[in-house]
Amino acid sequence: MREQDGPDGVDTELAAASRSIDPALLGERLRNLRVAAGMTQGALAGGDASVAYISRIEAGTRRPDLGLLVTLAKRLGVSLEEVLLGVSRDRRAELRLALDYADLALRSGNAADALAGATDVHEAAAETSDHELVRESALVTALALESLGHLDDAIIDLERLLEGEEPSARWTRAAIALTRCYRESGDLVRATEAGEQATARLRALGLDGSDEAVQLAVTLASVYFERGDTRHAVRLCRTAIGRAEELGSAKAKASAYWNASIMESEQGRVEAAIPLARRALALLESDDDNRNLARLHSQLGMFLISSEPPDAAGAKESLERAATALEWSSATAVERSYNTVALARSVLLLGDPDAADRLLEEASAAAGSAPLLAADCALLRGQIRGVRGDGEGARAAYLDAVQILTGIGADRSAAQMWFDLGTLLDQLGEAAAAVTAFRSAAASTGLAVPRTVIGTVGTVGTPTA
Repeated sequence: MREQDGPDGVDTELAAASRSIDPALLGERLRNLRVAAGMTQGALAGGDASVAYISRIEAGTRRPDLGLLVTLAKRLGVSLEEVLLGVSRDRRAELRLALDYADLALRSGNAADALAGATDVHEAAAETSDHELVRESALVTALALESLGHLDDAIIDLERLLEGEEPSARWTRAAIALTRCYRESGDLVRATEAGEQATARLRALGLDGSDEAVQLAVTLASVYFERGDTRHAVRLCRTAIGRAEELGSAKAKASAYWNASIMESEQGRVEAAIPLARRALALLESDDDNRNLARLHSQLGMFLISSEPPDAAGAKESLERAATALEWSSATAVERSYNTVALARSVLLLGDPDAADRLLEEASAAAGSAPLLAADCALLRGQIRGVRGDGEGARAAYLDAVQILTGIGADRSAAQMWFDLGTLLDQLGEAAAAVTAFRSAAASTGLAVPRTVIGTVGTVGTPTA
């Protein structure tokens, strides 16, 4: 039963709307309803108000009290919801159901249908005073755009959605998506700003203990990691693990363990990373968030590729499982492509460069809006060419990757790629070019050649016999 307010039996939502509705919007709506009913202002006024007062209401200069609005609605033969919200309760229920279907389509991997459904709901809701429905449909629309790889459009919608809204689960979900979109588009500075601002706002309001806040923390950690600040990324993940343990939430714990495992892996401790990833998987197995479960299977596959020695067969199995799950989740085209690149690497390790090349072409389709993915594709292209003995082609591909990463400030990743290129060139017997690549790797991490180089035999500071 809905909460009642006053002798007219009006629920609190409509009572509040009667006090806050824009008089101009209310006046326009009443005028349209009156004209549609074929009534004059005098007929609408009856004996309850003057014609002049009805005229001022329709002009938007007066906001009538709730009792008069109830009377006017009855005289017009419409519900009070239609007068105050611009839509009947049944129609609102239909719109909310349609939005639920759109959200379900998104979570099931059908982003195109989700976008179409959420857009229709948003357009219909925009003509009403149901601000919650407007914002909810805007979020699903933005997430669908992200899933389809339209990162710039998603960023615009998410920024607009976050403006002027108080922190909530929906607000935090939008902040996570905005941070993620900026990261995937290569704008790591704005990704950091978005994540830090949202984190500070949640902390100030004492809302930093929610599942969504933990997920925001680990998303921000991934941005710091991509920028090369591994230590801070690890600190954020450790803090998130502590918060997740306090929460007792399977999803929050899994998210924290998953990102902690990524940090371990990237610091060369792959053997420590794999148990963390598997613990996160176990937590998510009982959760209904297919996207997170699929992404985690994908990450585990990447860890198995990086383990020593690489477990290519195990990685391929995990990545294929992730690929199937990603198709039935709200994962973005970029996320699916990262999994495809990793799958191609596992296939390459198993000795099938042709199959790896085909998978690479499939993954490259989503790289246009995601420079980090484009760089990863270029790196794999270089590896495939190297396996085929095409040293020059491999070098060109590696340099493409380095150029992309350097251009967006992803210095840690650029350094790793320079190092990989140096190793490849050394294997090809091009020692001078390899030395240049290794020096570039050092420069990308912030190291510089000292003004006075000491290290030649017999120079100052070098032990002599």
